[in-house]
Amino acid sequence: MQSMSAAAAAPATIRGDSFVTLHYRLVGPDGRDVVGTFGGAPATLSLGSGQLAPAMERRLLGLAEGARATFDLAPGEAFGERNPELVQRVGRALLRELGDPEATYTVGDVVQFPTPDGGGAYAGVVREVGPPHEGWVLFDFNHPLAGQPVRFEVHVIGVL
Repeated sequence: MQSMSAAAAAPATIRGDSFVTLHYRLVGPDGRDVVGTFGGAPATLSLGSGQLAPAMERRLLGLAEGARATFDLAPGEAFGERNPELVQRVGRALLRELGDPEATYTVGDVVQFPTPDGGGAYAGVVREVGPPHEGWVLFDFNHPLAGQPVRFEVHVIGVL
């Protein structure tokens, strides 16, 4: 008869450098799902790589395989506080240079901008469209959930 040690029988727990397979849901302040995997395939994440906000990663630390948990994160904790400096007017001449010269902009549109090195992109939400003779569009480059409380629900499936 072979004996198993208690340590070998214990489920793996999440550390700061773990690979984790889990189902998760992020719920905004209005109670609606922002993103989630419970209805489909689980996500596999590498902790410490920036795939999750640090505040959400900290909540996962110490959870074991099979664990289910729900965390309420305070306003600004998950995606930072809103930064008024990230709300900026962008001239239409620059918008034509960076994208489609014929593009039209409507409040609520999400527009992708190239990073200065051209290796990536970031998004801005149109908040206001200036009069044609002034030639500007007001963009908000804050994360849509910046300054908002969020609920983070998880079901840990596997830990490596």
